[in-house]
Amino acid sequence: MNTSLESILPEEYLQALLSIGKEKSIKANAFFVRAGDHPTKIAFVYSGLFRYVYTNNKGDEFTKSLIPENNFISSYSAMIQNRPSSFAIEALEDARILEVSWERFQPFLAQDAFWLKFLLQFIEKGFIAKEKRERDLLLLDAETRYRNFLQEFPGIDQRVKQGVIASYLGIQPETLSRIRRKIVF
Repeated sequence: MNTSLESILPEEYLQALLSIGKEKSIKANAFFVRAGDHPTKIAFVYSGLFRYVYTNNKGDEFTKSLIPENNFISSYSAMIQNRPSSFAIEALEDARILEVSWERFQPFLAQDAFWLKFLLQFIEKGFIAKEKRERDLLLLDAETRYRNFLQEFPGIDQRVKQGVIASYLGIQPETLSRIRRKIVF
């Protein structure tokens, strides 16, 4: 199988990860983690698109992150704290993943510094994305956030419903429609 995992992991480490992982298919609209679950796994996304989504008690959805292929997904802080996840991880389209039990991955961390560095890169990537997203939501207007979204996630606007994009941008779908009409491509 030709994946980007092969390009980021030396062969021996790739084989080790594959030996404790399980390839799975997830259908669109299914969940990798549900809000309230105690997460116990991480996954590498071979193909497909996921979102991290909060839902309030009225049923309103707030998209925290969009995670395309060649990235890891996890409710990491809930998992390491053994707490319920405060958000869900939903497949927005049919996806293929490599699912890895956190319990089976932990010995790797204890035995080889490579895996600690690998995990740190994963955590740093998430932190950088979170910091950028917070800055954008606080400092940029909706149109600029949408333009940045189109650059950061090329083609994803054609893969998901506009309501998901509006939720990610922190705006109402009607506002997104007005912005889209205004922008000439």
